[in-house]
Amino acid sequence: MENKTYIPALGYDFLSEYYDLTIKLTMPEKKFRAKLIDMIEPLSGESILEFGFGTAQNLILLKQCRPEALVQGVDIDPKIKSIAEYKLRKHNLEVPLHLYDGKTLPFADNSFDKVFSSLVFHQLDAETKLNCLKELFRVLKPEGMLVIADWGKAKSKWMRFSFYAVQLLDGFKTTNDNVNGLMPQFISDAGFLDVEEEDFINTMIGTYSYYTAIKPE
Repeated sequence: MENKTYIPALGYDFLSEYYDLTIKLTMPEKKFRAKLIDMIEPLSGESILEFGFGTAQNLILLKQCRPEALVQGVDIDPKIKSIAEYKLRKHNLEVPLHLYDGKTLPFADNSFDKVFSSLVFHQLDAETKLNCLKELFRVLKPEGMLVIADWGKAKSKWMRFSFYAVQLLDGFKTTNDNVNGLMPQFISDAGFLDVEEEDFINTMIGTYSYYTAIKPE
């Protein structure tokens, strides 16, 4: 993998091992992850990719919910991959995890029935957001579904104020697009149709939104 600058899970590499604890302390974890799995609605035999698998918590829940789904994950961070592999072994789950160069996903065109991502896009600048979405579009099958769960437009003044904590860690340049409600436009610009903000959850540190879209036939 070529050297490429990226923002680690909590903004700094040395904080990555505390990612799970941070999520537990600042977000309603069971609720937001369960809603994400419901949005994905995994079916037996479906090929499903998580873009930015983090510590593999979503992959674990998905495989426990639907063991017959053909699940894989891709991420850019070697350290977080090691954490994810350890957690998968603890749960006796086999899920292929891939690293990529931040530009081109290591999959053929039209490979997956569904692609999902959680808490990744707020760490990407505008150009990288769009490029990544175009790659997700490429690897999805026609009529395949995209589900992105991430920080969205603040639903109240308090949600906007509390989101500054995230911005201080992950940077204002990458997070402003999210909190300004621009994710649906990025998704549309990548070629997806039927882009919707399906739901949201207000957390201690901002509004966590669920976006869905379809790759045209």
